Amino acid sequence: MSAQDTALIVVDAQESFRQMPDWDPSTAASYLARQQALIDGATAVGMPIVQIFHVDADDTFTLESGFVRTLAEISLTPDVTFHKGVHSALVDTGLEAWLRENGIRRVIVSGIRTEQCCETTTRHASDLGFAVDFVTEATLTFPMTHASGAVFSAEDIRVRTELVLSGRFARIVTVEQALAPLPVAA
Repeated sequence: MSAQDTALIVVDAQESFRQMPDWDPSTAASYLARQQALIDGATAVGMPIVQIFHVDADDTFTLESGFVRTLAEISLTPDVTFHKGVHSALVDTGLEAWLRENGIRRVIVSGIRTEQCCETTTRHASDLGFAVDFVTEATLTFPMTHASGAVFSAEDIRVRTELVLSGRFARIVTVEQALAPLPVAA
């Protein structure tokens, strides 16, 4: 597979999340740098870039809020943009049709939140027959508290997400691995 049959999907990298109480600029900094490196690399090789925005009735996720726009630190000129109202970017958005019409066979998933919209989009894309690269370092999530009171750090959640996706739904890769040409099968 090549840059021509691969698309980068940037899921929910939007200002809505900056309004959330868990937003931490120091934690977000690494994600933002790796997300931008992935976008820049995809742009450099002519890979199509798909931007996904989450839109729902929550105050910070409505179009009227003004927060459904690209995070200020990210420079992105997408080939196409879709709005979604559920976790998967492939439900009722037109994304699947766009990918197929453009000969896309492999997707690279990045964005916000690692274990929610990024993971769900990954599983859905895999089930639809797309090869999927999941770039954990170009995803962002936040600590979560289990019903038992146990707190799972963002790193705990990233590790768990890699565990359940790897080899089943996706290839877990770094930014550099996602952008490298895949070996040609003999």
